[in-house]
Amino acid sequence: MAQAHHWPGGPPFSGPPGFFQTFREEREHAMGHFVITVLPGDGIGPEVTAEAVRVLEAVGQRFGHRFEFHEALIGGAAIDATGSPLPPETLEGCRRSDAILLGAVGGPKWDDPTAPVRPEQGLLGLRKAFDLFANLRPVRVFPALVHATPLKEGIVRGVDILFVRELTGGLYFGPRQEAGPDGEEAYDTMRYTRPEIERVVRLAARLAQGRRKKLTSVDKANVLAASRLWRRVTEAVVRREFPDLALEHILVDAFAMHLIRRPAVFDVVVTENMFGDILTDEAAVLSGSMGMLPSASLGEAPPGLFEPVHGSAPDIAGRNLANPIGAILSAALMLRYGFGLETEARAVEQAVEATLEAGYRTRDIADGETCIVGTREMGEAVARYVLDDA
Repeated sequence: MAQAHHWPGGPPFSGPPGFFQTFREEREHAMGHFVITVLPGDGIGPEVTAEAVRVLEAVGQRFGHRFEFHEALIGGAAIDATGSPLPPETLEGCRRSDAILLGAVGGPKWDDPTAPVRPEQGLLGLRKAFDLFANLRPVRVFPALVHATPLKEGIVRGVDILFVRELTGGLYFGPRQEAGPDGEEAYDTMRYTRPEIERVVRLAARLAQGRRKKLTSVDKANVLAASRLWRRVTEAVVRREFPDLALEHILVDAFAMHLIRRPAVFDVVVTENMFGDILTDEAAVLSGSMGMLPSASLGEAPPGLFEPVHGSAPDIAGRNLANPIGAILSAALMLRYGFGLETEARAVEQAVEATLEAGYRTRDIADGETCIVGTREMGEAVARYVLDDA
């Protein structure tokens, strides 16, 4: 049944690596039952979430878990059906769930930025309702795709970065003023508090402890007061609570350059909201396609929100052309961070890698000597590899 008030095994990242072990051991003695709200959304969202569900069903079959899926409306589809981008029924369904799987929101039909009701308000509403303060975006270059990136093979080989983006503060949520139809001035405010910074830095540091023990904090402390607070708080938290980590501070403009010149040197990267938004989109070029990248948005308690980072891609919607791997890998993050199922998460990631090694490609990552397949066929292939390793 849904875990409405606490994460399995404790709050996310509240303990050392492997803190989910007790929960996993309990699940080994009884079938896991997890409730998942699926929000297909707009554009290619329904197609890619369908393949993520297919892969989760294969995981359930192999490992003896039962995943209970409930679909609901969000974004433009919800506006058309109900007038709201996040209907009350959707929000209530999410509250009763262990995790939320989202496809994408938006499209040309709802593109007017001055409209009082917009699809992206549904996504922002979820973040606010569940206080999803941290967005995790892993960027990994699969060996089979080192030639799919415009960068040299020697630059991208071995890249495995975990971005941790603060999600509920900063410039996007600070005091602002619109210019209005006749106005000549508008402003947005980057505002952070010590507690907001501390909680996301702690989360990133705990993740770094389970990886290569290197944490990079990105800011603009030479110009911005909010960044100087960010750097000061980050330094204090890591020095006091995580002395085993190697911490470095890099200015955002320098980091944007290093991300293209020497990305393999980075491990866990923590940064504020807007910088994280921009840098993770830049990092998509490393993986070969935006369609490859997953994400997880987490708060202090379930449910977490798991979604690919790509948009709704309305130009290819409904044509069986979209790359579902970002959504499938988001399901792997759900297994790891939402349910504490590390073995199952790795099984999905290994199945994706095996599928790519076998030569399967959607159009966005295709090269001359591979088998180009559609959204559905790619999802079917990954699901087969999940089951074949049983």
